[in-house]
Amino acid sequence: MATRIHPTALVESGVEIGEDTAVWDSVHLRGPSVIGAGCIIGEKTYVAYGVHIADRVKINAMAYVCTGVTIETGVMVSAGVIFTNDRFPRATTADLGGLRPSEPDESTEETIVREGATIGAGAVIGPGLEIGRFAMVGMGSVVTRSVPDHALVLGNPARPHGWVCRCGQRLGDDLVCAGCGRAYRAADGRVMEL
Repeated sequence: MATRIHPTALVESGVEIGEDTAVWDSVHLRGPSVIGAGCIIGEKTYVAYGVHIADRVKINAMAYVCTGVTIETGVMVSAGVIFTNDRFPRATTADLGGLRPSEPDESTEETIVREGATIGAGAVIGPGLEIGRFAMVGMGSVVTRSVPDHALVLGNPARPHGWVCRCGQRLGDDLVCAGCGRAYRAADGRVMEL
């Protein structure tokens, strides 16, 4: 399959797009940035310069992926997800004398979404965080702290509500997945696959 870019998408120079990736209508990809192979970038999504998206990532419609975000392989970013990168955002300088530049500066923080994670529709991801491997962020959640591997977080602010298997099913008290049979163990507030 060939890479497909909708004619209404705006792809700036310096954007690298891998094979078999689909970029849908009204997407804006800023350069330089990297989009891996086998990805889907949904309609009306914005990807800023400096973003790195690995292979087989699915980003649904109307997501905002700002500078400083790295998304690893196999991540699902649902519709309307917003990433942020500045804990102290201001439009102007402190003396109101002029607009602050839009380029990254000392207050720009990096966020990484680890492989296999899912971020639910309408979630907001705060700056400088790590979303762990195969973690799941519930729809509409506001994430203000890093999320461990396999954790399920929900709410505003997002709080832990259990653990999920790499297949997406919620784990029971025995930490064995009813869907696929994978087993996990808990140690030091984290869950690891056996």
